[in-house]
Amino acid sequence: MTIAALAAALLSDAGAQAQTTPTGNAAPTSDSAIMVTIFFKHDQSRPLSELNAQLGRQGFYKAFPPEGVEVVSWYVMMGVGQVVTLRLPASRLREVNRVIENSAWGAYHTEFYSTYDYKAVGVDKHEKAKQ
Repeated sequence: MTIAALAAALLSDAGAQAQTTPTGNAAPTSDSAIMVTIFFKHDQSRPLSELNAQLGRQGFYKAFPPEGVEVVSWYVMMGVGQVVTLRLPASRLREVNRVIENSAWGAYHTEFYSTYDYKAVGVDKHEKAKQ
């Protein structure tokens, strides 16, 4: 039992350190900005007109995204629904979650993923590999 407690303490300490210490190309931001990708999966047991009516009644498009939250991308993924990537101060994550709980649930099943912009690094590595 002592070993399990020690292991849990080490893991929780390592997790906290990983979240607060930037590594590699990561740069801290003054407002602790994070990016989150949200999958809004359509309830395919109901017609789209019904889903849109529910989103309207619940005020989804009026409430989402909250004022001051940056939309990085917003795509329709055929057969899935909508995929939205947001950039926001970490302190506003709960607010974004509550807006989704109050205005999207029922029409969508949601999944959240931490996201970061890797395009410049990936393109650079690709270019170097071609040389």
